[in-house]
Amino acid sequence: MSFLRTADARDESGHLIRELHGVNLTTILEYLVAAYGWPELDARLHMNCFADNPSVKSSLTFLRRTPWARTKVEELYIKARSAEVQGRPRP
Repeated sequence: MSFLRTADARDESGHLIRELHGVNLTTILEYLVAAYGWPELDARLHMNCFADNPSVKSSLTFLRRTPWARTKVEELYIKARSAEVQGRPRP
């Protein structure tokens, strides 16, 4: 049985998910909100933009100005998408 690591997971186009090829921040955020919801994003990432009157627009503004926060969001997206592609439950 072959085991794919998160780092090896590929999307439907064959691109490595960890490279975020052609995926913009809006798409990442919308995916995470649909997958987890605002309360769960706040619980996982501990960012006020997900807790205090959250919206895609205000969260994007914060994430674009805050590199450490964007990195955390991108890492969660990579883990979630990799699990989805590999048929595993989301982390």
